[in-house]
Amino acid sequence: MNRGVRRAFTLIEVLIVVVIMAILAAVIIPQFAASTSDAKRSALEFNMHTLRSQIELYRIQHGQYPTISNNDLPQLYNATNLAGEIGTPGPNYPYGPYLANGLPPNPYNNSNKVAPVSTPGQKPTGVVSGDYGWQYDQSTGAIWPNNPEYYQ
Repeated sequence: MNRGVRRAFTLIEVLIVVVIMAILAAVIIPQFAASTSDAKRSALEFNMHTLRSQIELYRIQHGQYPTISNNDLPQLYNATNLAGEIGTPGPNYPYGPYLANGLPPNPYNNSNKVAPVSTPGQKPTGVVSGDYGWQYDQSTGAIWPNNPEYYQ
């Protein structure tokens, strides 16, 4: 048996491995941070597309756009009649619901409350103060997210 031979890593070898791991971490971790922002943006775009298509379907069936009631658009997730009145699903209220579980939240602030646009007929240029997830124009049926990242 040879007592002079040791089987272990030297300090230099360990330091090289630690430095390589630090460099890899510095390169990879920012990629994961960006994926969170990308996921929010994708969810926002999907929710806007869904809302816009269901608002348009409501207009086609009712001849008018849904109206804001208590910072919400309840006509989109309840059964309605031709006049847009909410009731129990059946022959008297044959339209809708257009959304399954209420309005989807804005992924940037997790709010599904709706604020009217400040100037009807024009795209909003900034956020509305308060806990609102969406800005809605009842005259055109257009809906926008209420977050500063969208207006930059």
